[in-house]
Formats: sequence, C-alpha cells, structure tokens
Amino acid sequence: MLFLPDFSISDDHARQEQVWERISSSHTQEPYYIRRLLTETTVRADDRRAVYVGAEAYEAAGGVILRDLFEQDSGGWFQDAALLEQLVFDRLKVDAEAIRAEGWKWVDAAISFPYGHTSGMRRIYAEAQELSAEEIERYDALKAEYDKLDVDYAQAEDADEAIEAKLDQLGAELDAIDDRPQTYDPAQKAIAGVFVTLAANGKLQVDAGFVRSEDEPRTETGDVDVGEEGGAAGGTRSNGDDDGDGVVVNGEPVNDTSGADGEDDDIKPLPDRLVFDLTAQRTLALRNALAGDVDIAIIAALHAFVLQVFYRFAPDTCLEISLKSGSFSQVDGLAETSWAKEIAERHEAWDRDLPDEAEGLWDFLFGLDEASRKALFAHCVSLTLNAVVEPWNRRPKALEHADMLGRSLQFDMVNAGWTPTVEFLGRLTKARILQAVREARGADSAQLIDHMQKDIMAREAARLLERSNWLPEPLRVEVDEVATDSGDAIAGDMSDEAALDGDATELPAYLADDADPSSDEPVTIDGGEADHLQAAK
Repeated sequence: MLFLPDFSISDDHARQEQVWERISSSHTQEPYYIRRLLTETTVRADDRRAVYVGAEAYEAAGGVILRDLFEQDSGGWFQDAALLEQLVFDRLKVDAEAIRAEGWKWVDAAISFPYGHTSGMRRIYAEAQELSAEEIERYDALKAEYDKLDVDYAQAEDADEAIEAKLDQLGAELDAIDDRPQTYDPAQKAIAGVFVTLAANGKLQVDAGFVRSEDEPRTETGDVDVGEEGGAAGGTRSNGDDDGDGVVVNGEPVNDTSGADGEDDDIKPLPDRLVFDLTAQRTLALRNALAGDVDIAIIAALHAFVLQVFYRFAPDTCLEISLKSGSFSQVDGLAETSWAKEIAERHEAWDRDLPDEAEGLWDFLFGLDEASRKALFAHCVSLTLNAVVEPWNRRPKALEHADMLGRSLQFDMVNAGWTPTVEFLGRLTKARILQAVREARGADSAQLIDHMQKDIMAREAARLLERSNWLPEPLRVEVDEVATDSGDAIAGDMSDEAALDGDATELPAYLADDADPSSDEPVTIDGGEADHLQAAK
C-alpha cells in the first residue's frame, strides 16, 4: 500500500510488474524513481546506462536504437528502457562479484545511490605499501643523483638535452616509487564493503572501504563481565575512569565481596543523590571557567561537532550540543553536482587526517594550527545548514535566515555554477519554459520556440538560457516582484542584453527562416537585423 499512489501513474500491468520486481531487490525505492521507471519509454544514447551497456550489447539482446537522420542525435534513442535497465543490472552484478572476490565483506551495486547513503558508516582507506630496505636504498641513491645533477645543470650556461633527458628519467623513477600502489589491510577489508555505481560518463565508479555499524569490531576486556552494555562505542574505552569504574561508570559494585567479612569500617559508595549534587556544582563551575576561555570553548565545541560528523557512534563529549544534517536522498542526481563532490572531497580529506579512534581527537584538535581548526569548524557547521522548502514543514524564519546568511556570504547560485539544464526545463510546463526565456532573452526569443513540442522546446530553451544568469524563483536571493504580469516589460529591459550576447541567442539553421509560413513580416533580432523566421514543423 505504501507505493500504491506511485504505481497508479501507469495502467500497464506488465510494466508495473517489471518495476515492482526491480525495486523489490533495490534499496532505492523513492517515489521519483518508481515514477521514472513507469513512465520512461526511451533512453538517450548518451545516458550513463546506455554508455555502460553499449549499443552493440543492447542490439545483440534484441534492442532497437532510433536514429534521427536530419539532426545531431548523439547516438539516437534506445527504444526499450526496460531491456536496457535489465542489461545494466546484469553487467553490474558481474562487476560487483569480481570486486567482492578481492576480499571485501559486501558489495552494493546500483545505477545511482541517494545523496548521503554512506551516512553513519566509518571509512577505511588504502595505504601505500611499505618500502623494503633495498627499495629505500635505491630511492635514496636516485634522489641523491637527481639532486646533484639538478644543481650542476642549474649552473651550466648552455642547455643539454642529454642531461634534461637524464633528469626526466630519474624523476620518473622517483615518481614511480612515490606513487606506488596503495592497498587495504586484509583484516579491515574483511569487515568493510564497497559501493559500485555508474558515473555520469557511464564508467564504473567504485567507492570502497565503508564499515557498517553492525560490522564494527567489539573488543572484550576479558577481566570484567560488563554484559551487553559494556564497550558500546570503542570496545576497550573506559572514559578515563579506570581506577574506580564500578559504581560511577558501569553500575557494578566496587568490590564484589564487600561486606562478606562483616567489617564495620568498610568505605561504602557515596549515595547517588550526593554524587548528583556534587557533580552539579562542578558542572556550573566548569561552565563558568569555560566561558572565560574563548579558545578552549571553540575547541570544545569543535570536538563535539567532529565526534558527531566523523565518529557517528562516539558521543564522548560533555557538551550537550546536537547536530542535524539532512541527506535529501529523495533528490535525483544531487550527488553528482559540483557542490556535492566538493563537500565529499573535503570530508574525505579530513577523514583521512583525523585519528582512527575518538580518544585521540582532543589532542589532535589542540595540535592543529588556527587556520586548520577554523576550516574544520566551518566544514562541520556547514553540514547542518538546511534551506530546503518543504510543503509540510513551514519554517519561514529559518528560510529568512538562510537568505540573510547568503547575503552575508555574498552568495549567488549563478556564481556557484547553477545553469538551467534540459532536465530541469523538462520538469516545467511549456508556459514556464517560455516565461523563463522571455525573462532572460526577451519576447522575440520566446516566440521562436513557442510552437515546439516540449522536449525540443526544453532543449532549445536550455541553449538560449546559456550565460543569461537566469534563475528560477526559489534560487533567487530576493523574489523577483516583477513576475508573470510584467513579462513584456522584462523583455524590453532584456533586449539590450540579448543584443550584446549574440552567441547565446544564435539559433539553429532550421529556426533561422520565417517565423510563420503565412507571414512575410520580419522579426527583429540582435540589434535590428531583420530575418524571416520559418517555424520548424
């Protein structure tokens, strides 16, 4: 019943069964994915799935590719989307099995994963193999020879191709040693896994080294039976109370045989209420002291942030600070944006530098220079930002603050690299597409495409909107008050810009004739040049 509204979009029962079989074995069960599978009939040849499978394998399986004889079609359209999808998963299965044979505990393969799918997992990384004594000796000899030759050649007056070639050879040998293959620890691979997906160019993308929480090793102390609750996060961690961890830490008696000898002078544990009162006083005193030391306060907050961002199951902080970070997994293609990739690269770089165990984090943060500490702080805080508009979650004040923050950062989505793509425009109505072109390039440009079918209109509109700096309303810092009612006025204001940007508004040959076969009236474009525009049929 959960997916019934999504499946009702199609009355093709055979296709519904195919889609149900597909999502039943996939972790991707978002409504957008189901609707896409139900409604998708053809796939462009430059789609990642088509590139991955290849036209030859698709046609060998009985698939048909439709080609356009009159237009550049980038390889045409694969007509059987269901067959293509099946071929993709068949090949992914083979590739995943080959990767798992390398020693990984699990391999999860899919066409794409939702953004944030690795949340809550620790990651391990490959390391360069240790050099043997002979390799170290050879490296030192090459380096000494390179340095001596480089110094001598720097003092020479004339160029010498032989010496330059020798330097290149020595440099290549040194680079080969420095860039030696990196490998994973077999013991770590045995508890870790791999995500396999398709990159935007259709190549196989392998992200390895992720450890699920249930696969984390649990180290037993062997001396004290702490039951199921002992050693939760770090196994052998004692939180610094090694000498008296019975009553305060683990709830165990300080001495299992206390009172057995009947001595009256035994020291009994303090009452819980007294311990609470004393530690409350200490807490307030610590708060007061922390307020007087800004540097330590920042490190303490950073420590709490990093624990939650990088050590998902290590809440070893006395600060009651909580971070929330939305994953937005329901947004298709979000992980492939330049912003998501930059965030992932920055996160991975910090993840590699941070200590493996949370116990060493405090000393690590103290050892960082101020610039690095600020950079890590900014990264952790940035992951909590949420400016998403959701119809069921009204929070106008938070969205106003997001705009305020954007203005303080002098942030603009155009400068950030956002452009109206064919995929985006294809999700709009034809009226919205025309409005976008009208706002960016003027009414004349919009008129050139208003007769087209929607898919062709979206493609031509994307080309017309290139370098126009146009943004849809949700991406504008301040909502443009001149909306649809003043489209003509906006078009007039944009005419000069359109005239200056001739390349952006240049049309294909089939649009460069008369706009109407029954009209000889010229249409003025790009500063007044009169052309007769013939609408494409």
